Amino acid sequence: MKLTKKGYIPRLIDKAIEENLEVFGAISIEGPKWCGKTWTALNHANSVAYLNNTANNFREKHLAEMDVNLILDKDMPELIDEWQEVPAIWDAVRFKCDQDTEKGKYILTGSSVPVSDKIHHSGAGRICKMRMYTMSLFESGDSSGDVSLKDLFENKVKNKLVNKVELNRLAELIVRGGWPETINISVAGAMKIARSYIDAVLDKDIVEIDGVKRDKQKMEMLLRSLARNESTISANNVLMKDIDDNVTEEDVIISRNTVMDYLNVLNRLHLIENQKSFMYKIRSRLNVGKNPKRHFVDPSLGCAILNITPEKLINDLETMGLYFEALCERDLKIYSESIGAKLYHYRENDTGVEVDAIVEIADGEYGAIEIKLGANKEEEAVASLKRFYELAEIKPKFMCVICGLYDAVVKRPDGIYVLPITALKP
Repeated sequence: MKLTKKGYIPRLIDKAIEENLEVFGAISIEGPKWCGKTWTALNHANSVAYLNNTANNFREKHLAEMDVNLILDKDMPELIDEWQEVPAIWDAVRFKCDQDTEKGKYILTGSSVPVSDKIHHSGAGRICKMRMYTMSLFESGDSSGDVSLKDLFENKVKNKLVNKVELNRLAELIVRGGWPETINISVAGAMKIARSYIDAVLDKDIVEIDGVKRDKQKMEMLLRSLARNESTISANNVLMKDIDDNVTEEDVIISRNTVMDYLNVLNRLHLIENQKSFMYKIRSRLNVGKNPKRHFVDPSLGCAILNITPEKLINDLETMGLYFEALCERDLKIYSESIGAKLYHYRENDTGVEVDAIVEIADGEYGAIEIKLGANKEEEAVASLKRFYELAEIKPKFMCVICGLYDAVVKRPDGIYVLPITALKP
């Protein structure tokens, strides 16, 4: 009998979990704390071992430290929650998967990547790694799902009117984020949760991840720089300059090696999710940028770091545009992965031709998407897509402008779609 929690909201990753449990001996669900990994895993598990449970002085964790087999004997699929607390579990699970051909034995969940030298086998072929994120607007019920990403690829989208979301509601969705705990509470409450998340990262997580003492003030400076550069293409030297320009105390000057180490920590905590550059099928010989577009795993984190409220976003539409782009690209990442696709961006450094989002499906076909907060920027976005189209050796399957303030799904006479993010689903 599955251990599904009362009030569990189905997630898009549920289907992939079911499919992978039929193919692999075990799966590993990785993602940031509080994104819903445990509840989702329980929805597919028949038993569970909580390694971070304080009951009986962390009894299950101590049992695993003495002999991992002491916790790997429950009904399958068995969930091992926060397995990275005892890294030896990975190799033990891999070994058990080698003993027979039975599928779907274990579900591992982890909020951080453990030190690699404590794991001796990749788990390839036995343990399927899966990435989980916060909730998309479709999962939280804030997108009607009138249009699917699949339908855009198949040219099945019909013109229709949809509900228009007001500017203040978009600002609230950005600040609230997609954390399951914040979906049904006030925006003020959601902001407090996001701020407490950042505080926990600074006070505890950056040290506990590997036992290395790191400077809280320097990490906070880096987080602030990342928040200021949300949805931009910023190399590490740009982050360093941004920090130098915004502090005066010599003791917080940050070196390149420190930036690289701290970014690695944030990656291992699954807090940043950089959007890689699209490097294929482009005929241009001009200088094509290779740097990723920087994102927090959820736009609410950047807002918490900079103390951004919905009111501040509305009074600073340039910043709101960047964070709206982050919201859309969070959802596009989730939707893309749920249909077996990947999300990229494109930028040509010499001429400035760029596309906010490229969704590439498994067979190599792709769609090009521009993101604009207001419908008044539609023609600007369309012009950018058309410039990109001229460069593409293999043309995109579809082109689309995603808007915030829009009340219809439309295919223009030039074949480019225009639609609001609050109407999209996988």
